[in-house]
Amino acid sequence: MTEPESGGASGSDGTARETTSGDVPRRSDRSAWNWLLLLPIVIPLITPLFNRDHPRLGGIPMFYWLQIAFIILGVGGTTIVYQVGKRRKG
Repeated sequence: MTEPESGGASGSDGTARETTSGDVPRRSDRSAWNWLLLLPIVIPLITPLFNRDHPRLGGIPMFYWLQIAFIILGVGGTTIVYQVGKRRKG
C-alpha cells in the first residue's frame, strides 16, 4: 500500500525539494483595512474608558451603554473591512 502524496516539500519520488518563494502564491487578503479589526478588541480592554458610573444615558450607567457602543463599533468596523475587501476582489 502506498501513502498518498502530500503537497508539502517532497517530490513525487519521495526526495525532499527546496521550496522557493516563487512556489508560494501571494496572499490576496492583505490590506491595511484589516488593522481596523483590532479596534473592537483593543478599545474595550482600556478600562479607564468605562470604569465610572456617570454620565448616565437614559438612567443607564456608562458601563452598560458603552458596552453596547463597543458592539456597534465592532459591527461597523467588520462591515467596513468586509465591504472594502469585497470591492477589491470583484
